[in-house]
Formats: sequence, C-alpha cells, structure tokens
Amino acid sequence: MNIADIARMAGVSRAAVSRYFNNGYISEEKQEAIRRVVEETGYRPSIQAQTLRTKKTKMIGVIVPKISSSSIGRLVEGMLSEFNRSEYRMMLAVTQNDPDKEVEYLMAFNDKQVDGVILSGTMFTPAHKRALKSLAVPVVIAGQYLSGYCCVYHDDYHACYDITKRLLEKGRTRLGYMSAMLQDKAAGDARYRGFCDAVRDMGHGPLADNVVTADFTAVSGYGKAEELMRMCPDLDGLVCATDAMALGAMQYFREHKIAVPEEILVAAHGGAEITRIAVPALITARYFYEKCGELSVRRLLELLRHEEGIVREVKLGYEIMDLNALLV
Repeated sequence: MNIADIARMAGVSRAAVSRYFNNGYISEEKQEAIRRVVEETGYRPSIQAQTLRTKKTKMIGVIVPKISSSSIGRLVEGMLSEFNRSEYRMMLAVTQNDPDKEVEYLMAFNDKQVDGVILSGTMFTPAHKRALKSLAVPVVIAGQYLSGYCCVYHDDYHACYDITKRLLEKGRTRLGYMSAMLQDKAAGDARYRGFCDAVRDMGHGPLADNVVTADFTAVSGYGKAEELMRMCPDLDGLVCATDAMALGAMQYFREHKIAVPEEILVAAHGGAEITRIAVPALITARYFYEKCGELSVRRLLELLRHEEGIVREVKLGYEIMDLNALLV
C-alpha cells in the first residue's frame, strides 16, 4: 500500500492524501473518505519517508534527572497528556542527576535531529549554556528558569518563604532547614533563599545558620536529620526542600522518640501523593508539576509552529497544604 493506492480507493487525489497525513487542509468529505480507507486497510505512512520529505522527525527529546522522583513522574505525565493529543512522540532521556549527562543528551538530540527539546535539568553550567546555544531546534526549559529561553517553572522562593513564615507564626521559633544543593537554582537556591529571608523578616535571623544539605532522597533526609539535631538539639520545627527529605527526617524522629508534630513540626515541598497519607501529617507546599509538563509541551509546539506572541516565561503558583492546622 502507498499513497497512490489510498487515493485511488478513496476517490481523491494523491495531494489530498498527503495533506491528510500532514495535517493540511482538506474538505470534511475527503477526510472521511480517506479515514475509512485507512481504517479498512490498516495503512500507516512510512516515518522514514516522511522525515526525508519534510525534514521533520515528529520526535521531541525530553531530558529529566530521574524518573523515580514523584515530581518528575508528575511532570512527565503532564507532558504525555499533551503529546498524546498531538502528532509528536516523546524520546525520554534520564540522566540520574548527572549534569554532564544532561549536556551529553543535549548534544545527542541535536545530532539525532529531533524537532525540539524539553530540558528539566538540575543546573546550568557554562557547558549547559554552550550546548543550549548550539541547538538547531527550539528548546523549552521545564521546572527551572534560564534567561533568554522559553521557561515554565515554579515560584519556589515564595513557596518556601510562606511555609517558613507559617511555622514561625505557629510559635516554632527554633527552626532548621534541610536544603538541596544550591547549584540547583529551583529546589536548591530559590527555596533556601526563601527560608533565609523569611526568618530574617520575622525577626529570627540567626536561624538562617541552622542549615544542612541533603540529597534528593529519604535516606539522605534521615542522616541529615541526625546531623541537624546535633547542631540544634532544641529544634522545634524543620523545613525540608523536598518531600523525600522530610519523610526520611520523620523516620529518624520516630525511631528516636521525638514526637511529630508536638515536639518538632515538619514541612516540605512538592506535594507528592504519599505526603497526603503520611502519619503524622506534613505541611507541604504543593507544586503543579502536571501543569508544568503540559505547558512545556504547548510552548514547544507553538515554537515549532512559529507562532507570534508566544508567552516565553510562565511562573506557576503553589498551594500550602496544612493538615496540621487543627493539631497545633
């Protein structure tokens, strides 16, 4: 089967069949005639032939740090919901939190001639910026902000500021902070600055020194909780940069007979589903990762269509979920 066969069976021209498969305009009557033949025959156009003819692969390269993360999983789900409504497919690259791998995949996607790239990275080194600048295809940054690029990201700074302020307003004046690496501009730097500014603005500046840095895991959160308790044995509140860190810290407190939230009130960032059933409850800044994924794909498709007036920066809000409100 080829386009000529489809055209003959549908009673239309070869040009009409070509427009049908390339989303061009044809009348509804011709669309229906072609659709019936396609369904009856099971015909699918050759991807290789389309690529050679149109110079388009209909593939989008997506780079993420790890797939086991709840936030990244939700981000990818949001992307898939948009890809599944479009003619494009996703080629997923997972870097296992290795910034050098992010650069390698950017270069690989450029060589493989995907039509566009979505990068959900951890940091922007000079090598990242060189690789991004060399891309011959449109790119969207998801979950982070980088000047000069189309970005969909979260208000990490104000989320951490607000959640820290809430703990202080609850009378928890001996706070500690469990940070992500500061090279990560969103989960690391922005949230850390939100914590520091909140304690200073609320008249508790010295608390900005009660900080430890953890990996993005519950195991690391457990170990760093012990380190923080050695630094601040009278701790009565803890703000964590991620849900996983907070769950690990809570396990440490549980094993060491430290009552949560009565003795230490714990807050986190992300809004992973597991935090909704955590016992005791967490205070969580919930981010809209699914929406971030959806909007990242939409922005990229707009770039591919060369649409004018594209919103190049989208900062998403957050929601503070406080299941402890009736307890403390």
